[in-house]
Amino acid sequence: MSRLARFDWLGVIDYIPALLQGLYYTLLVSVVGLIIGFVLGAIFGLGRISRSKIVYGISTAYVELLRGTPVLVQAIWIYFALPLIIGFNIPSLTAGIIVIGLNSGAYIAEIVRGAVQSVEKGQMEAGRSLGLSQHLTMRYVIWPQAFKRMIPPLGNQFIISIKDTSLLSVILVPELIFQGRLVASNHFNAVEIYTTVAIFYLVITLTLSKVLNIMEKRLTH
Repeated sequence: MSRLARFDWLGVIDYIPALLQGLYYTLLVSVVGLIIGFVLGAIFGLGRISRSKIVYGISTAYVELLRGTPVLVQAIWIYFALPLIIGFNIPSLTAGIIVIGLNSGAYIAEIVRGAVQSVEKGQMEAGRSLGLSQHLTMRYVIWPQAFKRMIPPLGNQFIISIKDTSLLSVILVPELIFQGRLVASNHFNAVEIYTTVAIFYLVITLTLSKVLNIMEKRLTH
């Protein structure tokens, strides 16, 4: 009889608490990393449309560097190489959050840039004609419209970041994959555990996709 035919669901139940702990860290790293990423994305996204060559250059360098290197390489560099430069170790959880924050920030920067540039140029002129400064027009006229257009791609980036956390097991972040590998290696039930881990990821991403679809429909009506 094949291993798949002898799939033992009851055996998985005993290890659900360990997997839920991994799920907790997966969501923690994703949420905190996305918050950091949004702040970085807003800063560097606006920098990408700045008239200052220095600001534009720094923002472009950040985006190209982070988008041009794999998340796995970034995680290894921050956890293993960066401590040799700064002189002290970075906890794995902190390193994981930094990786997700920096990486998602680069992609969010392009989301921000595209959303702001998609707002009609006449909106800026309308704001200025009402006596608002460029800064106030951006804050009260352009940004609210742009943010509304950012929501669907930001949600997609959240889903991507959740899946990217699976790569952080290489730096010992106790996320879902890490916990799954730990259980499977100790109890030799890889088929059941990895299938359950895959189901966990699928439930999360499908739920988020459903929420995003609802939000998108509301925004378009």
